[in-house]
Amino acid sequence: MTKKGSSTAAPATQPSPKEVNQKILIIDDEKDVHYSFSRLLEAEPLQVLSAESGDEGLKLLKQQPADVVVMDIRMGNQNGLETLKLIRQFNPKQVVIMMTAYGTSQTAIEAMKLGAYDYVLKPFDISQLKQLLARALDAAKTMKEPVVLPNKPIPNETHQTIVGNSGAMQNVYKTVGQVAPTSATVLITGESGTGKELVARAIYQNSTRSNKLFIAINCAAIPENLLESELFGHERGAFTGAMNQRIGKFELGDGGTIFLDEIGEMPVTTQTKILRVLQEGEFSRLGNNDSIKTDVRLITATNKNLQQAVVKGEFREDLFYRLNVVSVHLPSLRERMEDIPILINYFLQKHRSKHPSGPVQISDNALEIFKAHNWPGNVRELENVVQRAMVFATGSVILPIHLPEEIKAAIRNQIAPGVADKSSTDSPSTVASAAARLVEAVARDHKSKAWPHIEKAIVEAAAAQFPGDLPGAAKFLGLPVETLKKLSKK
Repeated sequence: MTKKGSSTAAPATQPSPKEVNQKILIIDDEKDVHYSFSRLLEAEPLQVLSAESGDEGLKLLKQQPADVVVMDIRMGNQNGLETLKLIRQFNPKQVVIMMTAYGTSQTAIEAMKLGAYDYVLKPFDISQLKQLLARALDAAKTMKEPVVLPNKPIPNETHQTIVGNSGAMQNVYKTVGQVAPTSATVLITGESGTGKELVARAIYQNSTRSNKLFIAINCAAIPENLLESELFGHERGAFTGAMNQRIGKFELGDGGTIFLDEIGEMPVTTQTKILRVLQEGEFSRLGNNDSIKTDVRLITATNKNLQQAVVKGEFREDLFYRLNVVSVHLPSLRERMEDIPILINYFLQKHRSKHPSGPVQISDNALEIFKAHNWPGNVRELENVVQRAMVFATGSVILPIHLPEEIKAAIRNQIAPGVADKSSTDSPSTVASAAARLVEAVARDHKSKAWPHIEKAIVEAAAAQFPGDLPGAAKFLGLPVETLKKLSKK
């Protein structure tokens, strides 16, 4: 946080225990505004920079790049719109939120046309302001955080990598490389958690529009009555609650890329307008019939079968074919189980900074459990399980005991209940799983030394399996008879 009027990045309070990885620059000539933002964001894992003029803000921005700029439209004799133009010239992808007082909202609309991400009215509604800042920070991270394709060194945790060496993933990489430099519309399909947004960002970052905005919208997360306004904007009075004119994402993203996630959830009425944008490159704001030209590249994604949705009348057939110019299908994790080890190692490295003394590898027994699970949540679920294991692991290796019960249940269901059943004992994975369960049982009893208790349990089990037959038990255990006698006495 910054002191009032400060133009440096000095924190107003002690650093938060949370990792500070994003910056916000406040440009305003009123010191009270700087103080308000410092108080508002003091609990967030953010660094807040301050500048009292447009010139000072632009100079600071060149020295210390910020993820989001929040700037007043009027600062004394200075016009924030001129500063916005200079900022956009310096960095076309800079996310800028403009502040304005009631009665000057039309000026804010002009700011949107110049490339501002959004605007906020004074006095602030704290809840809405926080939501706006969260969206803006996420948008900045999405555009700035590179998505790296495989066969390159694994970068630090500020990057994301699409991981997998399976044949199915190799096909994905080839398609991304072929379609990225073009302007073709892309439809990405696959189950939830397979990484569809990562692929969309990889296409954007390797395209000719990578120096323009990338705007991601989840169609399922926005109420049906607001989605059309979000995409195309509205005029004042267009509907109840439309107090001011608003610029939509298709107007804001002109020249850039728009990613519509969960396109299968889009209402049919909105689908019609999307089709018009694709066919004619134009749209109209709600409450206005004037056409607005736009040049955007559209990337969409869905976990639905759109062809079935077309048959049911839930999705326009003509729109489906316009979206499906190039199709990229992401396989589920069940379809590429051979990628699990490399994914685990990647996530261990990715989250290493948050757990510097945590595990760096996974045991063979734990890996068998990972391979036995069905992974309905796909790669997203796998990453969550690895993160959880890193929290609970006390050593350098992830063991079965560190995994959640619902994950371990998968391999238990594969193990035959009878120890004497030869088919169950012949399997190395079954023996490894039984050993893992034995280690877990000892750990739950909080024994300081596991081996004596495991040794005792195995000897007793062998004696029960070969009652009165010491040589037979010794042969089964692979031990000399004398050694087994000593262990039995012990």
